[in-house]
Amino acid sequence: MLLPFGIAPTLLQPTEQCGGGWIDHCSVSNTGTSVDIGGTGSQGGSGGSGGSGGGESHDNDNPGSGDGQIVVPVAPEVECAFDPCRGNYDVVLIPIPEVTLADLASFTPARPSLDGEPAGLGVVGMPTNFVAAASAQDMQGVIFERPVVVRFTPAGFRFSHGDGTTSFSPAGGASWSALGQAQFTPTATSHVYSARGTYVAAATVQYSAAVNFGDGWRPVAGFVEATAGGYEVRVVEVHTALVDKTCLENPSGPGC
Repeated sequence: MLLPFGIAPTLLQPTEQCGGGWIDHCSVSNTGTSVDIGGTGSQGGSGGSGGSGGGESHDNDNPGSGDGQIVVPVAPEVECAFDPCRGNYDVVLIPIPEVTLADLASFTPARPSLDGEPAGLGVVGMPTNFVAAASAQDMQGVIFERPVVVRFTPAGFRFSHGDGTTSFSPAGGASWSALGQAQFTPTATSHVYSARGTYVAAATVQYSAAVNFGDGWRPVAGFVEATAGGYEVRVVEVHTALVDKTCLENPSGPGC
């Protein structure tokens, strides 16, 4: 009997009851897209009361409606529960429920790191470059009373600049040197402050999630977020003036 559930290959050991009269067993194999559950029974003697003599065999690849059952719970576990005195069984499937973000409440992915350049400093009207970083991570735990592995993968970054503005980037950004750019040039994650002051910036990484109960990865709809905050940027104004002497030569000159 083929069942469209991804259950790991399992062979269930033979069971002998009824004074040795019936010997029944069932097996489960996985083709990758379906599960084949089959069972056989053989009887020695008569009436399942033991003894020897002419026997008969029963192939239960097409389960009847007997007293017993094969119960296929959440993968990868398979349980065989049937009436060994009859050789008949039914198949009952208990599918894995769909996992939601609420089911992942006990799993907390790591916060991103957050830096800026110039470090802790910005200039009014010029780009301040923010760089956030996060990596994929696997966590083991339990969902629906079953062992599971949860995988979080960075899918995007939201930057809060501390001045009431935000921006989104699919990546966390990179330093000017890594990008081969000059300082104070725009990047995909830079921000221009319009007034001087001290601003507290933050970065939030959006993780996509997937779960694996032993039967392959299943995506979970939505995103799990983790935030790193408290990065202070002191934004200053820079003015230029044409002078005839440097500040070392004239400490009281303009801008000194």
